Amino acid sequence: MTNRTTASASVLTSIDSICCRAGAGFADGQPLVTPIVQSTTFCRDGVDSRAEHQYSRVSNPTVSALEDVLGTLEGAPPAVCFSTGLAAETALLLALVKAGDHVVCGRAVYGGTTRLLQQVLAPLGIDTTFVDSTSPAAVAAAVTVRTRVIFVETPANPTLEVTDLRAIAAIARGAGARLVVDNTFLTPALQQPLELGADVTVTSTTKFIDGHSVAPGGSVVTRDNALLERIRFVRKSTGAIQTPQHAWLTLQGIKTLPLRLRAQSASAETLAQWLAGHPAVARAHYPSLGHAQLADAQHLGAHGAVLSFEVSGGLSAARRVAGALRLCRLVEHVGSVETLVTHPASMTHADLSPEARAAAGVRDGLLRLSVGLESIADIRDDLESALATITAEVAR
Repeated sequence: MTNRTTASASVLTSIDSICCRAGAGFADGQPLVTPIVQSTTFCRDGVDSRAEHQYSRVSNPTVSALEDVLGTLEGAPPAVCFSTGLAAETALLLALVKAGDHVVCGRAVYGGTTRLLQQVLAPLGIDTTFVDSTSPAAVAAAVTVRTRVIFVETPANPTLEVTDLRAIAAIARGAGARLVVDNTFLTPALQQPLELGADVTVTSTTKFIDGHSVAPGGSVVTRDNALLERIRFVRKSTGAIQTPQHAWLTLQGIKTLPLRLRAQSASAETLAQWLAGHPAVARAHYPSLGHAQLADAQHLGAHGAVLSFEVSGGLSAARRVAGALRLCRLVEHVGSVETLVTHPASMTHADLSPEARAAAGVRDGLLRLSVGLESIADIRDDLESALATITAEVAR
């Protein structure tokens, strides 16, 4: 099944065009929009049938259409799509590691990734060392003869730190390990990890690729066909495939992905620079603020729609600011067309110990902002009004 190709792959080369025509029909009489094939099973001509689709736990035409597009966006065979981003990570790690193996993971990653490694895989005999992935020396020092995977998220969640993928890829190759990159914040529209030396990209398509907060999903992309087959086998065996309905919704969202991300990124950069100078903000985090040269070298013209900032006054101040926002909605999510705010210490990273949060830079006063498509003036006014609730206290 990894030999599938889309019609668009042969005639389209730019990311904008591939996204715009995502799942579009080309043949005479073919529907312009990929249909939802809402069937659990498929007919066979005989017991020896080798039809591409036989049962929707294994594969489905609508899911396959999304997989084709996601693979094409990274110059790779069709992706493997899952019910969620964490389901994708789980299947990938089950395909790559076994008891006795070792993983090196960036310390600043999605809290669910840390939970998976520490609380699910560790009892199965898979050890993980968490390091500052922005330091190639720290990554190299953590590698052992048992290391099979180096896992990084860049820009990191929620600190927006940028990891040098070329440098870490060289370390992985030297150790005989696979470099896996969580590309959720940038997507293939703004970063191409495989071109930078990574072996695998994993993405929560729930976020920017869908873009409208309606379709949970995750994907794995690699150019290693043998690994793809192993991941598909794990998905079949664990039953974690994405639903046709969610795949169809994701196909509709992906059509505007580059346009959305460029506009949201421009607003995010402006807001990050403004927040960095705000009297109630201790520090702001965005790739171009602290890692500009590396970010420019790795990113495709923009640095993403997510930023974070630490308010002065810690937890109580963060609570007041989050509670005072009216346009920006408090949710555990990023990547939608609406502007969303999250308090990582009590939401996405709540399962981590206080020590682990501190090591990852997730302080109690940190707020993560996923910038949407509203007027930047309206977003800024909402933030200014909320920050005003603590400005006087900070000034004292």
